[in-house]
Amino acid sequence: MYRIPRIDCNVACPASLEEAFARTVRETVACNNWPADFPYAPQVGFRIFHTGADLLLRFDVAERCTAARTLDDNGPVWTDSCAEFFFRPEGSDSYYNFECNCIGTLLVGHRRDRTQAEHAPAEVLRTVRRRATYPHAPLPETEGDNRWTLTLAIPAAALFRDRIAGWDGVQGAMNLYKCGDDLSCPHYLSWRPVGTPAPDFHRPEFFEPVFFEPKKQ
Repeated sequence: MYRIPRIDCNVACPASLEEAFARTVRETVACNNWPADFPYAPQVGFRIFHTGADLLLRFDVAERCTAARTLDDNGPVWTDSCAEFFFRPEGSDSYYNFECNCIGTLLVGHRRDRTQAEHAPAEVLRTVRRRATYPHAPLPETEGDNRWTLTLAIPAAALFRDRIAGWDGVQGAMNLYKCGDDLSCPHYLSWRPVGTPAPDFHRPEFFEPVFFEPKKQ
């Protein structure tokens, strides 16, 4: 079971946030599950911790093709340069997908599978704080040595169909992804392997069990 550390910090203070992320272990989103059809693989890492109130997640990306055309939340961000966090609470037959493009446009869904989805209302979306390298404006595709970061602060209340007061002691399962369906170099990478014949991230049977460490007494 993967353990997510609890680190106290001032999420609103950039210096405090940087210090907290520096105490975490960098993981990679490096499983290219369909290399014959999608051989290109950008370099993607992430760091993750929680404060009890918020889950803090930072992606760092180095890729050849970068674009963002989706400006409205709950739009088709997966067609852009997009990083994703999927989470299923323990004992639930549903899961949440948090998908965010490189300019900070966010999609949040509660799902039983790919087709049965309820998108988060605007008041929930507003609670998820986002910080991206690129400004929130249309980004035409650029090719080169493109590097960007994306930081999300996800409150427990963003799990809007579950009654979770905070992240302390929460158990469940997760996977993380990087994609770009409509880029000139499309790709579909995952943190943990996905054993399907074609790209499909909406498969919780391939999520990794996870435990959010509680506050030390």
